[in-house]
Amino acid sequence: MRFPRQKYSSSLLLIIISWLYTANMFSQDTSLKADSISTPNDSVEKATPQTKKKSGIEFPIKYKANDSIVLSGSGNAYLYGEGDVDYEKVNLKADYIKVDLDSATIYAVGRENEEGEIIGSPDFKDGGDAYKSKSIRYNINTKKGYIKHGVVQQGEGYIIGEQTKKVDNDIVCMRNGKYTTCDNHDHPHFYLNLTKAKVKQNKWIVTGPAYFVLLDIPLPLAIPFGYFPFNKEYSSGIIIPSYGTELTRGFYLANGGYYFALSDYMDLTLTGDIYTMGTWAIYGRSKYLKKYKFNGYLDVNYREDVAGERNLPNFSKQNNFSINWRHSQDPKASPNSTLSASVNFSSSGYDRSNINNAANPALLSQNTKSSSVSWGYNFPESPFSLSTNILANQRTSDSTISLTLPDLNLTMNRRYPFKRKNAIGKEKWYEKLSVSYNGRFSNSIVAKEYDLMTSSFKKDWEKGLDHNIPVNASFNLLKYITISPSATYHERWYFKSIEQSYDTLAANNTKRDTTYSFYRAYDFQTGISASTKLYGFYTPWRKLFGNKVDRIRHVMTPTVGFSYRPDFADPKWGFYSSYEMPTSTTDPTPIIKEYSYFEGGMYGTPSSGKSGSLNFSLNNNIEMKVRHKSDSSETAYKTVSLIDGFRINSSYNLVADSMNWSIINGNLRLKLFKGLNINLNGTFEPYVFTLNSSGNPQRVNTLRWDVGKMPRLINTGTSFGYTFNNKTFSKKEEKTKNQNDSIATAEKNAAKKIDNQGYEKFSLPWSLNFDYSVQFGNTNIFNDNLLEYERELTHNMSLRGNISLTTKWRINFGGAYDITNEVITYTNLGITRDLHCWSMSANIVPYGLYKTYNFIIQVSSSLLSDLKYEKRSDYTSAPIEWH
Repeated sequence: MRFPRQKYSSSLLLIIISWLYTANMFSQDTSLKADSISTPNDSVEKATPQTKKKSGIEFPIKYKANDSIVLSGSGNAYLYGEGDVDYEKVNLKADYIKVDLDSATIYAVGRENEEGEIIGSPDFKDGGDAYKSKSIRYNINTKKGYIKHGVVQQGEGYIIGEQTKKVDNDIVCMRNGKYTTCDNHDHPHFYLNLTKAKVKQNKWIVTGPAYFVLLDIPLPLAIPFGYFPFNKEYSSGIIIPSYGTELTRGFYLANGGYYFALSDYMDLTLTGDIYTMGTWAIYGRSKYLKKYKFNGYLDVNYREDVAGERNLPNFSKQNNFSINWRHSQDPKASPNSTLSASVNFSSSGYDRSNINNAANPALLSQNTKSSSVSWGYNFPESPFSLSTNILANQRTSDSTISLTLPDLNLTMNRRYPFKRKNAIGKEKWYEKLSVSYNGRFSNSIVAKEYDLMTSSFKKDWEKGLDHNIPVNASFNLLKYITISPSATYHERWYFKSIEQSYDTLAANNTKRDTTYSFYRAYDFQTGISASTKLYGFYTPWRKLFGNKVDRIRHVMTPTVGFSYRPDFADPKWGFYSSYEMPTSTTDPTPIIKEYSYFEGGMYGTPSSGKSGSLNFSLNNNIEMKVRHKSDSSETAYKTVSLIDGFRINSSYNLVADSMNWSIINGNLRLKLFKGLNINLNGTFEPYVFTLNSSGNPQRVNTLRWDVGKMPRLINTGTSFGYTFNNKTFSKKEEKTKNQNDSIATAEKNAAKKIDNQGYEKFSLPWSLNFDYSVQFGNTNIFNDNLLEYERELTHNMSLRGNISLTTKWRINFGGAYDITNEVITYTNLGITRDLHCWSMSANIVPYGLYKTYNFIIQVSSSLLSDLKYEKRSDYTSAPIEWH
């Protein structure tokens, strides 16, 4: 009997067969309700009565098909077109399924369509096991089956068995199997051919003889047997090393070791390198994560680098180490305390002698490294906060280390001590007075690597405490002028003082005697400033400019201030002293040399010389209001910045006997267009220079404008960059006027990919980053004729970009050019190719300090990341020659 071409579903207990044929094969539950059977237009669904077959079928079997179902009196059922069978934990989908109830066997296979493609291939699931195959025969009682061209996924890899036997719930045996990470199951680009194998789902693979096949070509790479563990759970395991050869170090095994799954919050990776010429290394890396608390990692590495042959001139041996630590805390973990770390510390030769950095010019040329560990705490319901830092800076070129251990800060936020708690009426003037405090303790040293551990804490380490207490207020005068008085008290605590005297045998003829005790050094200053804003508007002449520009606005912010500071070099303060020394070896006339007892102190010394400075600054902003091109309404305007900011400032010391004017500073900010801003800083000298009796240039108390000259530009410079891409010069597409017309919008979007000739539009994504920097200013060369320091212009340019020729090919490039010296300082060219389950990349640095190249082709999956071929240049060998 065959049903019409509809979608059918029913139960494989086959109550219809029971009604037509033998009642002793099935038992039927006649208590089914009438509404338990439904027959929609495109399918037939029948509920499954509780029946039990002598063959051992104990659970209901549900089935359905999209085309038709054929039931035969021999106890067989045939499902055509997207068949779907469910029995307990077993699910089978295929275009054709045959169910034999006598033997409790299910057979499934796909079919060939009109184009010759196989569709509806079996998709089988048994609990957590899943298989895709060309055909399958399975016994639902014994849980055993035979699978032809079965595909089982194991993590990122796939196991393809031409002949596979399922012998247990999660174990299969196969012959002529393939293991690959390529998802093209019918024709993988590469695979490990397994002559015989046994697979435990998601656990392991045990294989007999196996060999490697690339592009259907067997390669002479084989193993007699293999064991491949798979584990979805977090667990420990061995890390297989990579091998190769290096010109100066010999053959090697690299990055081999063991991974320790310490806990759910922390792991540890221990790996090492070994070279036949004597180089060895050990690396330790631990990552940790506590959700909503903190996360980070710690790297500790040690290397003994041996290069060249012993007893030969090219032989070298270096012991180096490095520590990298990153720690960050979740803000929700503790609202009052924070801990962060960014440590990058290594011995001076670690990067240069590390062969793994040979193809990384950025690391090889790195001259400075910085590290910091910070902890902070905010006292609840208090204005005080405490922070401590450990800071380290390295200069790897000469192995100099600057270490601060610790740097402690205590801060009090701004307080208003005279403000009333329950204010009534207007605020009094004294209520606007505010006071804050910042205290700092530091203990630091600058030394060579080899001197650090033997340094004296008392003599070599610089220590000190610094106290700053600023007092401020702000008032409005005549509604538009803001008056801001201020006063600052600054006190330093030191633990040594230095007395100086003249000694012909000492360095620079100055003898220094250090005494260690507790010393105070303080100073203070006070001041007041006034500022306001002035607005000016200009309407362009309509006959000349039309009505495109509505108006131009100019905002000026002038500030005038006065500050006073006593002369703390006066002997009454006790912070300075002096001694006599001859003018020169030929001139015994004594001169007075003034010095501070705390010269070179980490927080400076009290200022010498009385200061009563009048400070000036003027900030300008110019904007233009223009009409939108695309909108003709009277109110459609936009604001365009002409000068985003132009600031000039200087000061005049009223109490100084000479050199009253300070250096003039200027700053200009321009917004040329979106994404391109220019910030230009400049300093100007107001005084002229002459030669002293020794023939050296010196600044004299004569203003340049008194001799008909403008202030001279000492230094200026700027840098800017911009990114171009394939959309930069494309025309903006007009917006759809009728947003409610969804059909028209869909047609327009679809048409975007089609050109006028009906072909698909060509797309070539690319990006180009352009950076330019320029500096202009004084050099160290003084022109005796012009009585001016000579100036020079230095500028550099760099380009970085990439282009995607196709979805698979990508090219990136970069370069830097010193325009002043006409030298290419760095170039780089890289090519990458996506080979589906493989990737290929090549990188070359043909010009610059470090000329290198490397080529690598490897499996894309991280599971087989060691399956690769790599070729790179040796940075210790002769430079690359290009012809």
